[in-house]
Amino acid sequence: MNTRVPSHGISRRAVLIGAPAALSLAATPGRAQSSATVLVSHSAFEKHDPGPLIVERPARERVIMDALAPTEFGGLIRHEAPLHEDVAEAIWLVHTRDHFEFLRAHAQDEAHLPFAIDGDTVMSTGSWEAAMRAVGAGLHAVDCVMEVGNTIKNAFCPVRPPGHHAEADRAMGFCLFSNIAIAAKYAQARHGAARVAVIDFDVHHGNGTQRAFWKSKNLFYGTTHEMPLFPGTGSVSETGVGNIFNAPLKAGDGSVEFRAAMTERILPALDEFRPELILISAGFDAHEGDPLGHIRLREADYAWITQRVMDIADRRCSGRIVSMLEGGYVLEDLARSTAAHVSALMSA
Repeated sequence: MNTRVPSHGISRRAVLIGAPAALSLAATPGRAQSSATVLVSHSAFEKHDPGPLIVERPARERVIMDALAPTEFGGLIRHEAPLHEDVAEAIWLVHTRDHFEFLRAHAQDEAHLPFAIDGDTVMSTGSWEAAMRAVGAGLHAVDCVMEVGNTIKNAFCPVRPPGHHAEADRAMGFCLFSNIAIAAKYAQARHGAARVAVIDFDVHHGNGTQRAFWKSKNLFYGTTHEMPLFPGTGSVSETGVGNIFNAPLKAGDGSVEFRAAMTERILPALDEFRPELILISAGFDAHEGDPLGHIRLREADYAWITQRVMDIADRRCSGRIVSMLEGGYVLEDLARSTAAHVSALMSA
């Protein structure tokens, strides 16, 4: 498995486009209301501000919440991403303690913030709370969909910072902690889920998720992404222990190639895996207008893949899905794509 990755190469150019807390591993969500979909968000996600030259910026959170404000989204159950005392225990399921302490130390050293971990990944005064709540959002969403007797079938977590590039001992690619991998391993540790799957349609390969799952037969990672592109991983030959399914796309590919990759490689393998929970790394930077890639997807493609994953979830795991935001950097496209994704989730 290739763990040597090049720089993202985009953070230092302007792109003109529209004290730690924790989550208890024994915690359970409150009683659900009568709805299928929960939205787990928090205003703290806007306070992670890596600076004006970084496209992963606070405005992303604002446009998503605005897009999910109209009356057609009135059926969403809206929860705040929690902070509880034991979030470190969940993070340590994926990351080293040295990595956790490195980030915490820099977050507490306010005199030297913002702190650039690399050219893409910057911590500001609001980054630590945002990162803790981003992890907490995933854990809370897992609790909601896994709790016996709960009426919630699925969840969407519009978190910042994103997570699928963060490796066990390394923050990179805008990501501090691997939110989706932490949620997957938490589902196993807290809820006894035997088989947990992640589907990733971000334009960039989720090297952090792949690395976290590499030796685990009971964890599944299926992903479409552009190659060659940052971070340099994600070839078909990278298969872990038979649980990694990479379906790379090439620059210029669009709906036809994306749907074929999902239909022919990813979805059949996901169905055969028989997951007890499906997580989605919902990156919308494969949209045709996004500056960080060269894939030409539209909102209809995101609705389509959401529905196809839901079909398998209904068949295999009582519809249980937790989706977490990854990329997507053109604000208008991000808003429309997220709305299409959440509308599909709400159709459960």
